[in-house]
Amino acid sequence: MTAYKTLKGQLIKRVAQDPSNPLEGQIWYNTTIGVLKALPALTAWSAGGNLATARRSLGGLGTQTAGLAFGGIEPPTSSATEEYSGSGWSTGGNLGTARSILSGTGTQTAGLAFGGFVGTLRNETEEYNGSSWSEQNNLNTARYGLGGAGIQTAGLAFGGQTPGNTGVTEEYDGSSWSEQNDLNTGRGYLAGCGTQTAGLAFAGSSDPDATEHYDGTSWTTVNNMNTGRIKLAGGGTQTSALGFGGYNPPGTLSATESYDGTTWTTSTASLATARGNLAGAGGSNSSALAFGGASTLPAVSTLTEEYNISTTVFTAAAWASGSNMGTGRNMLAGTGTQTAALAFGGEDPSTTAKTEEYNGSSWSEQNDMPTAQQKLGGLGIQTAALAFGGSPDQDATFEYNGSSWTVGNNLGTANYDIVGTGTQTAGVAFGGQSDPDATQEYDGTNWTAGGNLNTGRRNSGRAGVQTAALGFGGYTPSPSGHTNKTEAYNGTAWTELSATMNLSRREQMTDGATNTAAIAAGGTPPNNGVTEIYNGTSWVTTASMGTARYFGGGAGTTASFLAFGGGPDLDATEEFTEGSTSTNVKTITSST
Repeated sequence: MTAYKTLKGQLIKRVAQDPSNPLEGQIWYNTTIGVLKALPALTAWSAGGNLATARRSLGGLGTQTAGLAFGGIEPPTSSATEEYSGSGWSTGGNLGTARSILSGTGTQTAGLAFGGFVGTLRNETEEYNGSSWSEQNNLNTARYGLGGAGIQTAGLAFGGQTPGNTGVTEEYDGSSWSEQNDLNTGRGYLAGCGTQTAGLAFAGSSDPDATEHYDGTSWTTVNNMNTGRIKLAGGGTQTSALGFGGYNPPGTLSATESYDGTTWTTSTASLATARGNLAGAGGSNSSALAFGGASTLPAVSTLTEEYNISTTVFTAAAWASGSNMGTGRNMLAGTGTQTAALAFGGEDPSTTAKTEEYNGSSWSEQNDMPTAQQKLGGLGIQTAALAFGGSPDQDATFEYNGSSWTVGNNLGTANYDIVGTGTQTAGVAFGGQSDPDATQEYDGTNWTAGGNLNTGRRNSGRAGVQTAALGFGGYTPSPSGHTNKTEAYNGTAWTELSATMNLSRREQMTDGATNTAAIAAGGTPPNNGVTEIYNGTSWVTTASMGTARYFGGGAGTTASFLAFGGGPDLDATEEFTEGSTSTNVKTITSST
């Protein structure tokens, strides 16, 4: 047997504790615990933050940490654009021409979208500058289901449906398109990546496993993929590419293949959810992003997955089921933390005064509120909470001490569908049906008027403390409709922020420790499970709830959040945990 030193040119080190920053492939013997350890690379797809808008047949470009999704079918045909940060999606500027089955290339701040279909074949070309799209000179040949490669100032478009299979290839110089030599095999619903002088085309209708290289002048047929497919996605370069998903009629595929410039190799990692009509982004065969698509038509998906070959283990943000509430209800209030939450009031189906505490594993019933209330607001912690407003007693205030409620002084302005944040001795309440602009501050005894919201609303989200609060989403009376606006409160006045939520919605489950770290889950319209996190700069999506719902209660932080009650699953509880990373250190055994 060949010695490790002969193979690697070094001995296995004996150490008293594991290295703080080991290198890939490194092996060491931990003398303290008497085990041999190593740091191997791990190949895997892991869940990323979901798209805000479910869709298929969309376009994609960029990298895993700076991706762009645009167009597609929701239905109807979409113009929506979303930007990926490496953890979640945020809203970008809409396409000028809504369309599906289009292609794109470039970067998140210098993107190019071209071709597609909406009612007919499209030849529109648009450039993205990181915030908005602008119309450019059209493709010479209108088509859909085409491939793309290159950058915004040196793009490549090839293949597609006209509606028959075509091999037409065009180059973009940052201003206009010029026709070049055709693909050797005309085909649509293919994937592409690379550059204008080193492009890669693979799979597609008419020859679903074919691969071709482009050298800036002509195409050369090279080795086939292992699994033929159409309507797939991919990313990378001509010598380091990845292809994934797609259809091999009659079924969808999860299989992933890696290309080294010569040969395709089936990866040990497959997409968690097999699907076609998806989009992708990525810079190499070791890092990619897959998003949207459909497992079965006419379904649409928000699913996002990240592909990595890394010594880091990625644990995605996720929702997990908690114990059901004792009394299922909606229109309730909640406060506290994920392991010490309080739920009170609501409708079950009649207005209730019931109060329950959650200890991180189960709910227990406590003493009722003095008066049954629904559509009320709540704030504080499990042992020092405040309930206020609601219906039918719109000016009521109750204080909770961890075991029982007492009546406090009434709100200055009666209101329901109201929310609040802060502590029992320094709280702030805002919005509502009766007075949607109003803000009121509580000092532990009395309510006093604060500065009005810029955008009056009800059923909004809340986070932070009395002197640094956040209000977001909700329903505005004038003009009537759901909003995605976000405002920050400094203890005196509200300021509208440039960051808007990805979805305009109300009746969401929300909370957050500060005005720079808020979470919103579910809500209407429609009844949804979309979850977003505010990071102090922008709203980004994360894992969606297991049960789509609205008008429930929320408690906790962006790292550890609890959602409970709400319609239509009135007693359901879910626990959210943010994503994390760890080093893939393995213990070597005789079976390793």
